[in-house]
Amino acid sequence: MGKAIKTSFERYEKKYFLTPDQYRLFKERLTPYVKADEYPTYTLCNIYYDTDDYRLIRASLEKPIYKEKLRVRSYGVPGADSNVFVELKKKCDGVVYKRRITTTPFNAQCLLNGFRTQAQNNQISNEIAYFQQFYHATPKVFIAYDREAYKGIENSELRITFDTNLRYRLDSLSLQAGDYGEPIIGGDLYLMEIKIPGICPLWLSRLLSEYKIYPTSFSKYGECYKKHILANNKTIFTKEALLSA
Repeated sequence: MGKAIKTSFERYEKKYFLTPDQYRLFKERLTPYVKADEYPTYTLCNIYYDTDDYRLIRASLEKPIYKEKLRVRSYGVPGADSNVFVELKKKCDGVVYKRRITTTPFNAQCLLNGFRTQAQNNQISNEIAYFQQFYHATPKVFIAYDREAYKGIENSELRITFDTNLRYRLDSLSLQAGDYGEPIIGGDLYLMEIKIPGICPLWLSRLLSEYKIYPTSFSKYGECYKKHILANNKTIFTKEALLSA
């Protein structure tokens, strides 16, 4: 990538589902305010880590004030020497905090298994290592989607993205295994995400209201867990029942 890779984020994130017509009309109206990102279209590939009883995603679905997740992410299918991101993503009282390191697929696996290289001796790596010492999380699901990305003309920290073809797999849990998978949700909806460090601009609020686009509580991993993992795993279902009894 041509620009410095950002390692820490603090921002508000809102998600919205759009029909094809809403997507087309809304995107046209965005033209005076946003421009294509430096990398306007790409595929995001993710491996989500969790405990054997899916403690992290179960807690997240309860909508607590604080929640956290661990994932490894790549832009497209990585090669052996490609960059991947090991990310800790936390949400506290509506604010999203993301911390990540950049490394190779092999070194990412080493870090998550408790073995760090000298280059990974830094604060964010320490946080990831501590997380793993506490949770002992392992790969649970692969999730990929195709993204179209824009950023604000006046405020480049404003990002608006549109995701399609949300897909998952529960086997071959390696980013290097390809970006194939089964659909997470049906239909031809667009998942729009608005990410901004502060208050939503007035022009954006007006456009959302004009096109009757309302925020939704949606997690790609959460939806995958509810529809495709929990429903087909009697062991997890039994634990869920015991925990909620």
